[in-house]
Amino acid sequence: MPKASMQQTEKIVVVSQHYPPDHSTTAAIMAAIARHLTSIAPVVVLSGMPGSASGAAGSDQPAVIEIKNRLPEKAALIRRATAEMLFTLRTFVALLLRLRKGDVALTVTAPFMLPYAVAAAARLKRARSVLIMHDLFPDVLVMAGLLKPSSIVARAIRGANALMFRALHAVVIIGRDTEPLLLRYKGLTRDKICFIPNWATLAPGVRPIEPDNPYRRPIAARFIVGLSGNLGFTHDPVVVFEAARLLRDDPEIHFLLSGWGIGFEQMKQMQASAKLPNVTLVDRVPEKDLERFLSAANAWLIPYRKDLAGVSVPSRFYNLLAIGRPVILVSEAGAEAALTVTEHGLGWVVQPGDAAELARAIRLAASSDDASIGERAVLAARRFNFSDAMSGYAALMRKLLRSN
Repeated sequence: MPKASMQQTEKIVVVSQHYPPDHSTTAAIMAAIARHLTSIAPVVVLSGMPGSASGAAGSDQPAVIEIKNRLPEKAALIRRATAEMLFTLRTFVALLLRLRKGDVALTVTAPFMLPYAVAAAARLKRARSVLIMHDLFPDVLVMAGLLKPSSIVARAIRGANALMFRALHAVVIIGRDTEPLLLRYKGLTRDKICFIPNWATLAPGVRPIEPDNPYRRPIAARFIVGLSGNLGFTHDPVVVFEAARLLRDDPEIHFLLSGWGIGFEQMKQMQASAKLPNVTLVDRVPEKDLERFLSAANAWLIPYRKDLAGVSVPSRFYNLLAIGRPVILVSEAGAEAALTVTEHGLGWVVQPGDAAELARAIRLAASSDDASIGERAVLAARRFNFSDAMSGYAALMRKLLRSN
């Protein structure tokens, strides 16, 4: 792919609160996109992560500018909301100073106020703007029970969305189920929507079940069902814990649960009280140990609350497929991950909130003799690959840069 011309004046500005050295999935995704896009135009990253500007920019590396930002714990809701608002305001000012006519600004839905600032700044500077839709607000907050669907705040967010979608030049969706929800907004037309799924960061290939795996070795049970990753407002830790309670007398099945976030803290509290013998809790696993940890379980859980479809897509899903494991997904049948599981025979889909059905699905997984499910998972993971995703982003950026 040809490098950007030295005479090219238009640039791509990537805006993200999360960026390496942060280890979150969003940081890894935005860094990969920013690095790849340097092959078609100069790239500047506005980052909210301290230490992110320490690396030197080069012909194949974006220039990173740090925006002053504080990152309180997710449980500290008021402090976090205040910090995110300040970060959004500082980013808006930085965009007004750096955006030029013909530039393209690319951002993501974290924090949820950021896309409004990016779209507004781009509009004022006659630049173009693109939003990667990881989460749809206010739907995520309604799904988590933090807002009523008809509340004043929810209506205000939808009104702001209508203005933002009208101003945006493109919206990247990572799940097919998001499009119908977006098209409810009159300011957003189908030609603005671009489907570019996320990708597996681990190389696809069936990992064998090894008894000496350090995460598996202390567990005597034959079948281990695992959970890994951020348990945020969209996830349901209770349904997992209640399924474990229902299966506590089955010596063949054990729960290996790791993660962080408000949901994982809730899970710790439940286990401190119940002390279930079939549950092992592990703090957040370092990135360097992720492949080994994911290889320890026979099947993996992703527990969502109801009304998931179109609102949020689990990025961890693709790595679970890449290691060749079945997935037990708590989700509506029409959600992106559920569609993929059903279409390719990759596991089981359980209705949200039904712990008894989840326990039955885990028993089915434990008794399944379908050895080919791992190979099917790996084949599916290869469909969600880095190369195709980067080709999609590059094509979109070229289109917007040419349209100036």
